[in-house]
Amino acid sequence: MPQPPSAVSRDEPVIRDRGDACPGALRLHAADDGYLARVRIPGGALTAAQAAHLAAAADRFGDGHLELTSRGNVQLRGLAEGCGTGLAAVLDAAGLLPAPAHERVRNIVATPTSQDVLPWVRELDRLLCANLRVTALSGRFLFALDDGRGDVAALEPDITVLGRCGDRALVRLGAAAGAVAVADEDAPRAALLAAEYFLDAVDAAGTRAWRVAELAAGHALDDGEFAARLAAAGIGAVRETEVDWPYAAPPRPWGRGPGPRGDLCVLPPLGRMTTGQWRVLVQVAGHGDGLRITPWRTVVLPDAPLRGPVDGPALLEDAGLVVAADSPWQSVTACTGRPGCAKSLADVRADARALVERARGPLPVHWSGCERRCGHPRGTQWVDALATADGYRLSVHGRPLPPRPDLAAALTAARETTSSPQSPKPQ
Repeated sequence: MPQPPSAVSRDEPVIRDRGDACPGALRLHAADDGYLARVRIPGGALTAAQAAHLAAAADRFGDGHLELTSRGNVQLRGLAEGCGTGLAAVLDAAGLLPAPAHERVRNIVATPTSQDVLPWVRELDRLLCANLRVTALSGRFLFALDDGRGDVAALEPDITVLGRCGDRALVRLGAAAGAVAVADEDAPRAALLAAEYFLDAVDAAGTRAWRVAELAAGHALDDGEFAARLAAAGIGAVRETEVDWPYAAPPRPWGRGPGPRGDLCVLPPLGRMTTGQWRVLVQVAGHGDGLRITPWRTVVLPDAPLRGPVDGPALLEDAGLVVAADSPWQSVTACTGRPGCAKSLADVRADARALVERARGPLPVHWSGCERRCGHPRGTQWVDALATADGYRLSVHGRPLPPRPDLAAALTAARETTSSPQSPKPQ
């Protein structure tokens, strides 16, 4: 599988005249279906008890659904005006709001099938929450802690920590070709210092950049300067100017394994669950080792029961969640659409559900309610179904396709335009 291309720093700066508008657990976003809260879940790691609190919050304050995001976080929708204090109290009681001033900057994704990265996740989160300087980070700034396989490192994070053999780790700034090697135990502190270095560069540039890739060449982050900063902080660092960055495909749904217990990867169709479905996840996770929300809108249940008195796969399938490796839902994504988004021209989720079984093919399909194409996976190996005033406009590999009266047939034809499909980049 070819390694996906990375983003590069811009030659011209992106000049921001305001802070970002990313929602959080305390900063609610007004949508057409009510207010929206985004709860950061560092590394996607939840205990079963914490997950149960989220379901209770969705029922008490929201529309009874939970959504997974492309950064391994959880959203509650349909919230009533004035519910912020009550919601914050529930999240705080669950340990999901350890530092209110930092809640939007706790954007940490981590390899979901690895236990080795969890100490990094916990330590980096602790360091972030204890550091006032990083509250200036955008809600879009992303840390990725990768065990070395290259799954979350492929998500174009701002700061990447990549595990290596020999108790070492690489720390990468944006999409740099090289990196700085540090001792494994120093990796979380090095990631924090990298974020501070970025903020210093933003201040020097005066552009209020949100992401590392937005820095102009004159203010781009430099591995040599970063290594010097680490040395000044007492962290031994070695520059590696050229790194063969690995790439691994994201985990896909899988159910039964050879033994009575094992990891389960579960796909909620379109990344959205009722609280009833979520509680089935919690039930199975309670017999295992919690939940890991992934950046690909799936959930990994480590050490879950696979058969016997608690048959995890059967319970999840009965609840309408996907654990089968051949499910067509693996190749369907969509934005929020109507009624949640005022800009959407269609209820794209309902349309996707109506056609998912009829329009199978080798290429995934992303459904967009408007030209913004929110939530679109990166790369070109997708069929785009874009809502218009007259129906849907289809394109594949970025090329528009002629309209056809039957949408299912048009999607099937679009997906069959390639005879050797490649796996898309992870979202």
